[in-house]
Amino acid sequence: MTDLRFDFIDPRHPLYAGELELRFRVLREPLGHAREDVKFPFEDDSLHLVAHADGDVRGCVLFHPEDAHGGRLFQMAVLPALQGKGLGAKLVRALEEELRTRGFRHVHLHARAPVVPFYERLGYTLYGEPYEEVGIPHRNMQRDL
Repeated sequence: MTDLRFDFIDPRHPLYAGELELRFRVLREPLGHAREDVKFPFEDDSLHLVAHADGDVRGCVLFHPEDAHGGRLFQMAVLPALQGKGLGAKLVRALEEELRTRGFRHVHLHARAPVVPFYERLGYTLYGEPYEEVGIPHRNMQRDL
């Protein structure tokens, strides 16, 4: 993982196709969703942070600003072979640092139930009741930056 680079990209960047493929393979394909289900209507207005090496996207996390102070972290994905090795935490921390420099003060997210402990270790707290999204249990979480 030491050869990984972290870069903010947008949908016009050459790595964007790899980001979409990773998001599809990790987040949508296992649920039986179609490839086109991976894109959000607000992709162009979101921050895209990718971890990559040799032209391959190994991890990503996105952030959609909802107002001048905060927004939603979404589409966090790490290659299965690299999960559990700290890459996800590095992505979230790098995104949070950039958000702080841009003046954002809080982040919220929709966490799949199995990854709630991951976000808790990063300082996110639960709020609201459990619910279902994309056919699986989720929890709302938030953190002040």
